[in-house]
Amino acid sequence: MKVLIADDEPSLTELLVEDLRERGHEVESVARGDLALQRIGAGSFDILITDINMPGMSGDQLLAEVRRVRPDIAVVVITGYGTVQSAVAAMQAGASDYILKPFVNEQLALILDRLQHVRDLEAENRDLRERVEEAPGFREMTGSSAVMHALFRTVRTVASSDSNILITGETGTGKEVLARALHKLSLRATGPLVSVSCAAIPSTLLEDELFGHEKGAFTDAREKKLGRIERASGGTFFLDDIDDMPLATQVKLLRVLQEREVERLGGSGPVKVDIRVVAASKVDLRMMVREGRFREDLFYRLNVVPLRLPPLRERQGDVPLLVQHFIRKYGHGVQYIVPEKLMLQLEEYHWPGNVRELEHAVERAIALAADDQILLRDHMLERDETHPQTTPPPTGVEPLLDLLSRTEKEHLQKVLRLCVQKSQAAEVLGISRKSLWHRMRIHGISDPEAP
Repeated sequence: MKVLIADDEPSLTELLVEDLRERGHEVESVARGDLALQRIGAGSFDILITDINMPGMSGDQLLAEVRRVRPDIAVVVITGYGTVQSAVAAMQAGASDYILKPFVNEQLALILDRLQHVRDLEAENRDLRERVEEAPGFREMTGSSAVMHALFRTVRTVASSDSNILITGETGTGKEVLARALHKLSLRATGPLVSVSCAAIPSTLLEDELFGHEKGAFTDAREKKLGRIERASGGTFFLDDIDDMPLATQVKLLRVLQEREVERLGGSGPVKVDIRVVAASKVDLRMMVREGRFREDLFYRLNVVPLRLPPLRERQGDVPLLVQHFIRKYGHGVQYIVPEKLMLQLEEYHWPGNVRELEHAVERAIALAADDQILLRDHMLERDETHPQTTPPPTGVEPLLDLLSRTEKEHLQKVLRLCVQKSQAAEVLGISRKSLWHRMRIHGISDPEAP
């Protein structure tokens, strides 16, 4: 990535530039905030790393200007321990992250790696949307994982046909959203999309909802009613939770699929319908067929094109994208912050309710945040002992960065004791004398050559 560093401390900046360049980044540095703003206006930078206290323009002023002129640039704020509140304010103003002085360059490199990962995911998502020609059906769907890419490609291929489609997926995976996408991408997009949930309507009323009735067909039938299948003619008919459809109703639906005609209750003859049928099931219909709870002939009529929506736990890398999508949906323009540690916990969580559960978690966290723009774990993840991913992590485990820092300090002290001069120690360690001096300062190691 192309990185601009704005900091007026040359010893820190020189080493940081050198280190980030070794890691493959294209890096420039300036010592004043106003110069940083000029360089951003003239160059195509991806990341700005800025100190808060600088001549020319403070870091928070620079952040505000960058958000105005280049909102696509990610900003990482550097601050000392005494100005943590300033860093939090910067995050609330739109900074992507912050890091406290003194820091090990590896910490900043990890932040840049994470920002690069997020940027790559966003680019993949934009590319995917371009490849589906910005079709409105996909605007409700977010995902850049490999399994979602494969699903989107299949949907784009089959959407224009009139073949029946069976969507399978766990509760909350977005089966109805996918059905809407199929309709909007189809040649029937100008026609109606009519849906019915077989689980939401009592079995005694389901047939009336599906097929309609004639006036006088039963006691309360005071006027003719078109069923939902008939109302869907010219468009798409979506049958959600078809696994909850009674066997008696399955027989009548089979006739609709075979003949493309319905007969209203109390009617004198069939009525032709022009529909494309999309059905969805939250369970394995093959198992239901073997158990005699679902008609085999109906299953094969529906399962012409099977589409499986993967559970969220299989969608590697999609959780951060979905979280940001729901923050935009429920945040009313507020830039809510999800701490990095919490985001990792969200990615590791089992999500039994899938995307719907994640959406409700983000909505709940925003509602409980009040004036705080940093979302909390206790508001997003309920403690559920049935899922080990939600239990508190084990205590007494040293964080990796702390371990690396402690090990580096011990090794530096050992080498400095063995070597007569710092130049010799730097040579043994395979780093420059300037880098050695910098690392000694970070770890608070006194200079053995100092008088």
